[in-house]
Amino acid sequence: MNDRIPSAFTRRQFLTTGLTLASASLTIPAFLNSSAFGLPRNWWNGTSTPGAPDERILVVIQLGGGNDGLNTVVPYGEAAYYKARPAIGIPENKVVKLSKSPVGLHPALAPLADMYNDGQMSVVQGTGYPNPNRSHFKSMDIWHTADTTATGDGWLGKYFDAECCGFGKGEGGRPEPNPQAGIAIGREAPLAMKGRMVTPLAFESADLFRWTGGDVSRDLTPAYDQITRREAAGTGADPESNAAFLTRTALDAQVSSDTIRRAVAARPRSAYPQSELARQLQMVASMIHAKLSTRVYYVSMGGFDTHAGQGGEQGRHAQLLGQFAAAVKAFYADLKLQGNAERVMTMSFSEFGRRVGQNASNGTDHGTAAPMFLFGPMVKPGVLTQHPSLTDLDQGDLRYNTDFRSVYAGVLEQWMKADSKKILEGTFNPLGVLTKT
Repeated sequence: MNDRIPSAFTRRQFLTTGLTLASASLTIPAFLNSSAFGLPRNWWNGTSTPGAPDERILVVIQLGGGNDGLNTVVPYGEAAYYKARPAIGIPENKVVKLSKSPVGLHPALAPLADMYNDGQMSVVQGTGYPNPNRSHFKSMDIWHTADTTATGDGWLGKYFDAECCGFGKGEGGRPEPNPQAGIAIGREAPLAMKGRMVTPLAFESADLFRWTGGDVSRDLTPAYDQITRREAAGTGADPESNAAFLTRTALDAQVSSDTIRRAVAARPRSAYPQSELARQLQMVASMIHAKLSTRVYYVSMGGFDTHAGQGGEQGRHAQLLGQFAAAVKAFYADLKLQGNAERVMTMSFSEFGRRVGQNASNGTDHGTAAPMFLFGPMVKPGVLTQHPSLTDLDQGDLRYNTDFRSVYAGVLEQWMKADSKKILEGTFNPLGVLTKT
């Protein structure tokens, strides 16, 4: 029997398809307990990767739908804001004022005021990119790829490929990737995390964590059978064969499954609110406490497409911002009790903001520039950039003043200690995001 995986089924396809995670756990043949394939001991628990700071973690929070930045970070001192939003503007006496800044936070974000006052929160105003696209899908792809053509690999995927390999040698002598470099909470990993060598793990809950893909399993059966026979005969298997690659990858999945299940089963160290984002961040905090080798965690919440009935200090948008704020506050309270807060930077973004003026349905339509937030004891505190003009508009939209890729570059260069030019495939002036690098 040929020991090669069928030609129609490539390693790339296997990594992309076979490690999608769904319900129940893998059953792995006994031969996978062998260390013959050179998987380093304890790779799942803090194994070093050359050139990358193992102790540093990035958590990304995606606010899907286009968050209304003007009612999130409120320019309460400008008359043009209230003129454009007579029904949904946040009254000045309700705004959570930010020290040394002419802007404040929506009152629903009050839980974050302590983090801001303690120097653990950054506000980056007016982020966007040239010739903005108002399609949810196109603009989100632009943010995910860090490319205004919305094509190519994800920016975090390129980070994984560049910085998260070195776990032994694979096909052609290339370094094997860290199978836990990135974890996304959701049905599938976002485009932002997809690269060429490293395939991130993705699951909605710890109970939904295993291989999927019946056709894949059938194609791989001959490889399993052959290695099993070799194991029984004591002849082993070629460590560079596709079959050996398969067994290593299967072992990666099994160990990841067991480790993550145990991690997420642990009780949190602080109380979390009842929201989907809080549930996701609680899982992330548990995995961080379990000392997984994961560099980037990705979570998301949707619902920000507020075309109608958005509300001002109350309403649907206020509810969403309240869930966001309460979840982030609980997350960092948990991390502090773990002793891990210093290790974790969190960054939030949305694919675009909303138009300056409210619409006829007391909502807001797709716009352009919007704020990003950074959280953690390491961030440069305060409001880092100027608020866009409310009078010098681009056909009713804000003009961005900070390219979002400059924020990415700052996070990559200063926090993750990576080459932003190589990863972003361009030169973007890194925004200063840390108190010290």
